[in-house]
Amino acid sequence: MDYIKSANFIAEHIQNIPDTALILGSGLGSLVDSIDNKTVIPYSEIPGFVKSTATGHKGNLLCGSLNGKHILVMQGRFHYYEGYSMQEVTFPVRVMKLLGVRNLLITNAAGGINHTFRVGDLMVITDHINLAPNPLVGQNDDRFGIRFPDMTHAYDRSLIALADEIAAEKGLVLRKGVYVGLTGPSFETPAEYAFCGKIGGDAVGMSTVAEVIVARHAGMKVFGLSVISNEGHHFAHDFANSGEDVIHAAAKAADNVVMLFKELIIRR
Repeated sequence: MDYIKSANFIAEHIQNIPDTALILGSGLGSLVDSIDNKTVIPYSEIPGFVKSTATGHKGNLLCGSLNGKHILVMQGRFHYYEGYSMQEVTFPVRVMKLLGVRNLLITNAAGGINHTFRVGDLMVITDHINLAPNPLVGQNDDRFGIRFPDMTHAYDRSLIALADEIAAEKGLVLRKGVYVGLTGPSFETPAEYAFCGKIGGDAVGMSTVAEVIVARHAGMKVFGLSVISNEGHHFAHDFANSGEDVIHAAAKAADNVVMLFKELIIRR
């Protein structure tokens, strides 16, 4: 895969080297409204980028600044369930590395399986359980990292501590937990929700983990945040998961996500 061609194309369209990149999940694209001096590049124009087909994912790469900090934003991501390989899903992360990105902030909408979680809660991801194909399977690309990268601290402790500090100042409640990554696109059955809880998960979703693995392989610091968009621990007789409900729940929590991420970018 020609990461260099893609990175060179993007570099020709931006003015500054981004230190931080963001990957925004379902219904969380409003953060882009806070970005100054925006350059918008549709994924369809970037060599190597595939098309984002998921609901709530606009499919644009944005470059700009936030309080003087140069950032790169994926307004929508790629998913394995869209029919793409894990290498295609994570292609942008390696391009980010070549562009100079050192910190990666990732959001997603997730199902809460911790019984204390409620719709709209924000969960800082402290660890993950990968139940989908690993994106590093195949020949190792030594330009980015070693064959067997350590995942003991996949989510950066200093960024988590900074998020806690910001939350305390702003009166924002942050949950902590383990994110379970599945392939989707079907929502989990009640038995699958229960299984994910029994193996140590607090929330479950269909993204994020592959991107984190590739970012850590490349030596990037990662901060992950899940918006709890449905409760996978309470099933009424007429309960049914809905993709539209997920988008709506994520959008309602967007203001808190924007506030937290803006502060993380400014203070990091």
